[in-house]
Amino acid sequence: MLIFLQMIETPQEKSKFEILYQQYRNLMFSIARQILKNDQDAEDAVHQAFVKIAENIKKIDEPISPQTKSYVVTIAENKAIDIYRKHQRHMTIALTEEVHGLEVNTEGIGDLAGCILKLPGRYREMILLRYHHGYSIQEIAKMMGISVSAANKLNQRAKNRLRDLCREEGLI
Repeated sequence: MLIFLQMIETPQEKSKFEILYQQYRNLMFSIARQILKNDQDAEDAVHQAFVKIAENIKKIDEPISPQTKSYVVTIAENKAIDIYRKHQRHMTIALTEEVHGLEVNTEGIGDLAGCILKLPGRYREMILLRYHHGYSIQEIAKMMGISVSAANKLNQRAKNRLRDLCREEGLI
């Protein structure tokens, strides 16, 4: 709360802000949590809301009133919605153990598996995801955070490099 108070000029406004913080913080968190379904994001939304309130503290007449409650709730909702929309635009996919750090059993590996292990990491990941785990190019693109056309190109390059390695090893 000290950070917010540094933004405010007069002692009366600081006192007003302290009352707002104590009175509405839990309510704002609850509302943000309902929208975001995540405690950390809800905390971020509440923090951003209080920054906005500190910037506009002069607009608040009475700290405890229905109008003020409506005002702070609206700000909290808007900040939570902003964070929600940002997450929707930048969709992230949590890496699971079967995708992250793909393990390859090296015991008794054949010549083809040896060639796959010689591939650069990104190519090896593409080959294993596509042909061992059976993911589509679209799914792999999403997992790797690249476009579908980039995933297609990566797949093509990985196959070409694997073919070259197999030729070097005398497999084809």
